[in-house]
Amino acid sequence: MRAPLLQLTEAGLYCPRGDFFIDPLKTVPRAVITHGHSDHARPGMGAYLCHNDSIPILQHRFRGRGIFDGLQYSERRVVNGITLSLHPAGHILGSAQVRLEADGEVWVVSGDYKRQPDPLAPAFEPQQCNVFITESTFGLPIYQWPDVDDVMQEMHAWWRGNIERDMISMVQAYPLGKAQRLLFLLDRSIGPIYLHASVADMYMALRASGIDLPDAEILTAATPPSLLRSALVITPGMTDAERLGSSAMAMASGWMAVRAQRQRSPSGVGFVLSDHVDWPDLHRTIDETQAETVYVTHGYEDDVVRYLHEQGRDARPLAHLAIARR
Repeated sequence: MRAPLLQLTEAGLYCPRGDFFIDPLKTVPRAVITHGHSDHARPGMGAYLCHNDSIPILQHRFRGRGIFDGLQYSERRVVNGITLSLHPAGHILGSAQVRLEADGEVWVVSGDYKRQPDPLAPAFEPQQCNVFITESTFGLPIYQWPDVDDVMQEMHAWWRGNIERDMISMVQAYPLGKAQRLLFLLDRSIGPIYLHASVADMYMALRASGIDLPDAEILTAATPPSLLRSALVITPGMTDAERLGSSAMAMASGWMAVRAQRQRSPSGVGFVLSDHVDWPDLHRTIDETQAETVYVTHGYEDDVVRYLHEQGRDARPLAHLAIARR
């Protein structure tokens, strides 16, 4: 029986033949990184290989410490007999699927991905493969994303309503990915866009690296609340809400698709905007890969595996890659 191209270890997903890890959990000599979020890219590795657009993100997050090597999408690199390439994942800037090929067998690690459009992330490109490793962050039928234009109409109506009530609009969004996406989607004819300091930190780092981002104002302790009455503030959390006074808080997240989650958000207001794949696109993607075997991780693994079994597919939780090597 042929040994699998990847196995799961305590340090994460490991390619024995290539002698490298993908999004490792612990310090390793060689790491291939799918994207710059902290649950996939960690400091302290001996060397990093990622998409070129992820390099400035990692350099900023790790304060320049590390050896970074980049690839363009579809560029091939042979590593100890393993042909490795990166392909668009559509998740955030620089996000990539990792494609591995050896002896006519192809494995694809999706990382995090989405199928909705994003001005900073090239559209997801399905890769035909023998084995596909997929995330399942929103792997339940209740998670089905509305059209982005409809979501933004709701957000803009909320923003205008807050202006009429003389309230500052504050939207919680992740500083890397969601915040930049909102900068492209928000209607600036309504009012100015301000960034909380932690959101501005990544914003300024990306602009300094040459990424073309729309202009935005930076929220500081000295910013008078009177300047914000028509503004929308992108923030990672409740920070500054008390200082700024009368403000309306909302959250932009896929979790807002569930009413109970939305009610637990500040003010009970939420907008369904996710950087992950939803239930229909998860299964459309699996179909398009034509994978013989699907491994599921990061979320509702058991639910997705159960559904795929019902469809007659060979599907397993990613943990089975570790069990198979014992």
